[in-house]
Amino acid sequence: MPRRYCDGLSRRNSLRIGMAAAPGFSLSLNELLQRQVAAGDVGAANQKENVSLIVLFLKGGLSTIDTLDMKPQAPVEFRGEFDPIATNVRGIEVCSHLPRLARQADKFALLRSFTHTDSNHGPADHWMLTGYAPRAGFNPNLKPNNQFPSLGSIVARTLGPRGSVPPYVCLPRMHASCGPAYLGPAAAPFVVEANPNAPDFSVPDLLPPITVDSSRLDSRRDLLSTVDRFTQSGEARANSAALATSSFREKAFSLMVSPQTKSAFNIASEPDPLRLEYGRHSLGQSCLMARRLVEAGVRCVTIDHTNWDTHYDNFNVLKNDLLPHLDSALSTLLRDLHDRGLNERTLVVVMGEFGRTPRVNKDAGRDHWGPSNCILLSGGGVRGGLVVGETNARGEKPVGESTGPADLAATMMHCLGINPESEFHTPEGRPVKVTNNGRVLRELLV
Repeated sequence: MPRRYCDGLSRRNSLRIGMAAAPGFSLSLNELLQRQVAAGDVGAANQKENVSLIVLFLKGGLSTIDTLDMKPQAPVEFRGEFDPIATNVRGIEVCSHLPRLARQADKFALLRSFTHTDSNHGPADHWMLTGYAPRAGFNPNLKPNNQFPSLGSIVARTLGPRGSVPPYVCLPRMHASCGPAYLGPAAAPFVVEANPNAPDFSVPDLLPPITVDSSRLDSRRDLLSTVDRFTQSGEARANSAALATSSFREKAFSLMVSPQTKSAFNIASEPDPLRLEYGRHSLGQSCLMARRLVEAGVRCVTIDHTNWDTHYDNFNVLKNDLLPHLDSALSTLLRDLHDRGLNERTLVVVMGEFGRTPRVNKDAGRDHWGPSNCILLSGGGVRGGLVVGETNARGEKPVGESTGPADLAATMMHCLGINPESEFHTPEGRPVKVTNNGRVLRELLV
């Protein structure tokens, strides 16, 4: 029986593939290409625009007091059952159930001064994934539910695609707060709603089934060309949008057979030892796929991983399920990016919507806790082997100057070469800043 969120959602995966698969944002590849061209303002020139972003979103809320910001001197009802271990950076400790990640501490920074004021799924998700707290009337049950654009949509709209790969990809599913809001479908993610660990994993919108060889694709192209000629001979000739469709369709065919696209999504081409090192589970293979995608030119990959909502049996679930997967996946991702020389141009951010309550509840679990959280960042201009900020002795709240979602968003955009103070305009013409007056956390940066 799958574990469920407190709102009743399970971690069951669908096998549908599509572009932001949700009402109003389910686009074919052909439509995606048209919308990207129609956006008209992509491809901004910037010295940092070669930096890509991987967001690992631990949906439900990572218990950071049990993992990245432990309090071994606190009373037992706060410190919990786990012990810390030393990392490869003097003075930094993490949970003993993250031994492989501990050996990569020189490659990441921990932001322990992080806080916000919403301890509810949905609103907190939106805040973390957009940098903006939702306004009155926010409906967490809508999919997507963005009142403001997701960070990935900002990247897609501002910087545009590199080559023949989409600028923004969500896997193995799309989080409800990863939509484009007023930026429109051109900034929506391409969604891979399938488990990269599945033996038959494929991306039908980008890759033809392995049973369809190139000669059959050529035949289909020829047939569509005949249809296009017939259509254009009549009423379509007077319709420029209709005439443009064939060129987008031709580009879609090109994407389907392009070596760059095939290589990016063909995870089966990775050597078995590396796949095992990442972990033969959804999180491990999603992290491996994210590395492949940024290597191929994707600007932003968001990994949505459930279920970290540990109201019950927190320590057993973390020890035997969640942390082993996180340990293999994240530690290997950081090492792999570094070994390939991709770390300087890939920012990795690991976060959930909030932390967990410092006090263990009656069900050996921890509940939602917005006031205290810890964010892990690596690469893309972030200094490794660093801790910024601290929480009090029981992990209840930051001590001294605190940071929040707007600051994190501003820092992420800065690392990608996007001015956090720049503005978009809603369809009504209202200017809205990229980030909500956040401060770039320069103490994190090289």
